[in-house]
Amino acid sequence: MRCLIIVKATAGTEAGVKPDPETTRMLAEMGKYNEALAEAGILLAAEGLHPSSRGVRVHFSGAQRTVVDGPFAETKELVAGFWLWQIRSLEEAVEWVRRCPNPTGAMGEIEIRPVFEAEDFGAALAPALREQEEDRRAAPATRH
Repeated sequence: MRCLIIVKATAGTEAGVKPDPETTRMLAEMGKYNEALAEAGILLAAEGLHPSSRGVRVHFSGAQRTVVDGPFAETKELVAGFWLWQIRSLEEAVEWVRRCPNPTGAMGEIEIRPVFEAEDFGAALAPALREQEEDRRAAPATRH
């Protein structure tokens, strides 16, 4: 199973605080943690995100789209970074997160969310759609 491991934003991550000696130490610890994830064969992706002030949201209402520039309120609802892991179980993900260095250096939160797989839909996923999904995953990523 795959899981998305979501690092929630804090006031510091949203402020875009530049690296200081403490941040540099934390980044080194996180680098070692990411190496352990890679050596265990579970790390598919790991990325930090810019503050929401550099992002946009697109709101949908029927056929209408409205673009809203950041920053966004409710820091606790924002994402500062993520990992994508291939793991055996949710319990395995919890154990790995428990070993994680504190990604923000302050009070924070990490959320673990299983990613839908084709088999989660069972017979409801038509064979043509299942094949399309398998082809998409098998194709190498291309840049525009």
